[in-house]
Amino acid sequence: MPRKNQVAILGGGPAGSICGERLAREGFEVTIYDEHLAWEKPCGGGLTHKALEAYPFLLTSPEPKKLVADVEMIASDGLRASFVLDSPIAVYSRKVLNGLLLDRATRAGCNVVRARVVQLEVDRPRARFESSGLWQEADFVVIAAGARNSLLPDGGQLPPEDLEITYGHFIPGISNVLKVKFVGGLEGYAWSFPRSQHLSVGICGNMAKHNSRELKSLLQEFIKGEGLDPRGAPVFSHVLPAPQAKTLRERSMIGSNWALIGDAAACVDPITGEGIYYAMRSGEILAECLIGENAQAYPDRAKAAFREELETASSISQRFYHGNFLGRSVTSRMIGFARHSATFRRLLADIFAGSQSYRTLKARLWSQLGITLVETTGSLLRGGQKITLKANA
Repeated sequence: MPRKNQVAILGGGPAGSICGERLAREGFEVTIYDEHLAWEKPCGGGLTHKALEAYPFLLTSPEPKKLVADVEMIASDGLRASFVLDSPIAVYSRKVLNGLLLDRATRAGCNVVRARVVQLEVDRPRARFESSGLWQEADFVVIAAGARNSLLPDGGQLPPEDLEITYGHFIPGISNVLKVKFVGGLEGYAWSFPRSQHLSVGICGNMAKHNSRELKSLLQEFIKGEGLDPRGAPVFSHVLPAPQAKTLRERSMIGSNWALIGDAAACVDPITGEGIYYAMRSGEILAECLIGENAQAYPDRAKAAFREELETASSISQRFYHGNFLGRSVTSRMIGFARHSATFRRLLADIFAGSQSYRTLKARLWSQLGITLVETTGSLLRGGQKITLKANA
């Protein structure tokens, strides 16, 4: 495929910004279109060690961020377990993060336009799109406008089964602890992520199984249990991908003159909801393929880099949220083990850091189960607590 020098990127979030930056540095003529530009997207804003290792400027930049190493996980019955990460998570306000990445794209040579693209046509050699009442053309269009944008070619809208609702508040306060709470029956979780000036406190759940009223009620219970006051705090709500394995395997990511990246390509971990790293990585890989004049290699390279890992996560997500192990829910048993076993806490820390692959997780769990049980039993006996591991579960 001949080099496509003029590229339009529809969406200025992490995926679109990093893709534009990489292309502009190689001499491409790049324009990024976004109706919001830097805005406070509703999400935790956490960047794991995996993301910081891949993009170290996110750790060294002067922009305000919160480095968090203390994690607390809460089971549906209120049981809590805490552990400390070897490498902290950097928690950004999404307005700050998006602004940082757009500034880098601008300095690299991208033209950034605050405008909404309302129509896209890709049925000709050069793509056409309408913005601000004008039709324009580009050699190649990168669609990075989120999971539910109306520009996806080939009827690519995700069904409710592949989406999750988020709802929450930005609550004033200072904390050094990142909290995650699992709720019985919820395919999702509640969270409290400390940022520089406030807490991002929210909840997420699969759109096909939960509604906003249910999520609001569960979130208020979590907020009350944590002693927080949401009165007057800004409210957020958004829809994000939570892709099924089949969707990740079969979703078209590229055509002759277009490609999907970030949320538009469903590049999100369906268990944790982590999307920023995968958004940036998808944008970077597409840029490398365009620079190498081999755009059609993008899906295979993305699969090798991370989409196969996301497929594995999707295949085990039902078991994670709704399964049972040794007589209790998987999430409750997980937190119980973390409360009493240093070995299991190290495993969870590696998952949070992004260094533990889902593809090797089962093997590691089984190889460490013996020592985990020994440590758990010893801890419970020393504390005089009753042991309730059901061998026939």
